[in-house]
This record gives sequence, structure tokens and C-alpha cells, in this order.
Amino acid sequence: MKFTTYLREGAPRLAVVDGTDLIDLNDAQPQVPADLRAALRAGIDLQAAASTALSGPCKRQAIASAKLAPLVPEPGKIICLGLNYFDHAKEGGRDKPEYPWFFFRGASSLIAHGDAGVVPSVSTKFDYEAELAVVIGRTVPRHTKQADALPYVFGYSCFNDMSVRDYQKRTPQWTIGKNFDGTGGFGPVLVSADELPPGAVGLKIQGRLNGQVMQDANTSDMIFNVAETIALLADVLTLEPGDVIVMGTPAGVGQARTPPVWMKSGDSFEVEIEGVGTLVNPIANERV
Repeated sequence: MKFTTYLREGAPRLAVVDGTDLIDLNDAQPQVPADLRAALRAGIDLQAAASTALSGPCKRQAIASAKLAPLVPEPGKIICLGLNYFDHAKEGGRDKPEYPWFFFRGASSLIAHGDAGVVPSVSTKFDYEAELAVVIGRTVPRHTKQADALPYVFGYSCFNDMSVRDYQKRTPQWTIGKNFDGTGGFGPVLVSADELPPGAVGLKIQGRLNGQVMQDANTSDMIFNVAETIALLADVLTLEPGDVIVMGTPAGVGQARTPPVWMKSGDSFEVEIEGVGTLVNPIANERV
């Protein structure tokens, strides 16, 4: 099953995707909250609700005509992994990490499929990172073991962890370079976990700048897989419905190239993950 979030009268609305159309789930099933995170927190069986909506005479809208929103507009937590592909760690001059390099993103950094990634006025070192996003469907109890982790995943999506590299390197913590407004591409669809291999393992992932392949890898290349990552996080904190984990990027980022390749206004970056979809964000300068 595939889901998306779109805007209606400026408010995010949860929809099920059927081919090139979407069906508003709250319109079709009024017991379903209109927001994805709220629906997950309420314990709604979204796949059952979506199946009912798809089988009924519900109003449809072409996805192409809809204004999409970030898939989870207001996640409780967005936890990102750095250096989670060995080749990416190597190109950055670092060894394979013994523990994930976790950092947080804020919801204000998120943008939807089709929205412009924003080159900040204070920097030109604007980089791309194609990544797999995990959306948690149920509360993950503390100290959940790796073998028990995957049933807590609701689904998977695409993410572009756009990074302002000079700001990222200003401090030992990466947070400041990862939280500029307009730098977290997220979407366009959420694919339920049952439609993909367990842990989304074995999926081709590509990042393309203006159609040129810059990153080309497989999710099997991740150092810490989805189940292990959830278990490691559960040692520390409670993962809740609608929380997002962004699983790191493979080699080929712009800062590691000679000369470096920075995104600029007029560019377009695509993140494609096999079985999940393609996220596209044009690039534009910040308006000041």
C-alpha cells in the first residue's frame, strides 16, 4: 500500500495512492485522522482503511494536480545517521564507525516532493544526500531487541538530506549544517513495509543531479541496518508513531569530489529507491 500527504486549503491531508490518483482517507473513512502522524498515534489500521477506500466510490484526485507536503509534516523526532555506508565514510576520510553517528533534524527543515531545496544566502556549499527514510508505526518499547524491531516499522520513503557543508563543519556536532530551512526533501510516497523486503534490504538507491548519476548503491551496503538502528535507539529513547529515521547516504556526495560539486539555483536533484519511488527537488536561491 502507498500513502502520501497533500495540502488542501493549506492543511496537510493523508491520502492513499492508487496508480496516478490519490484518495483522501479522512473523506473516505471519517474515523481516520487527516494527519499521518495522528492516524498512527491513534492506532488506526491504515491499510484496512485504505483498502476500504480503494474499493468504494470515493472521490479521486490526480497526484500530478495536487500540492504535496512533507510525508510526515510534523514528526515527533527526525533521527538521522551519518556515515552509514562504508564507502561514504571512506570518501570522507573516516573509518567504519563502531556506533552510528546520530544527529537530529527539525520539522521546520522539511520540504515536499516538488518543493525547492533552498541554497542559503550565507553559503554556497550546498550538498545532496540520497537516503532511505523509515517511518515508525507503533511505539517501540525501550530495549527492544534487533530481532523484534522490524514489526514497529510502518513504511519507507525517500529523503534528501541536503547539507550546508561549511556550517556542518563549524562545530563538532553536525546539527547546524543539517537544519537550514528548505533542506530536508521527504516523499513523495510512503510504501508500507509489507510491500518491501524486511528492513528494505537489497534495494537500489540512486542520487541524480540534473539527470547525472552521482550516487549509486544498494541498501544492503548500510553499516547499521534498519533493525539494528531501531534496537540501538531503543537502548536510549522511546520511538513513537510518526517518528522518522533517516538511514544515511552512500558515496558520491558533492563535497568528496574533485573539484567539489555544489548544488546551485536551477539544478534538480532526484532520489530514487527501488520499490519506493522517486523524490525530486529543484534547487533555488534563498530569497532575502
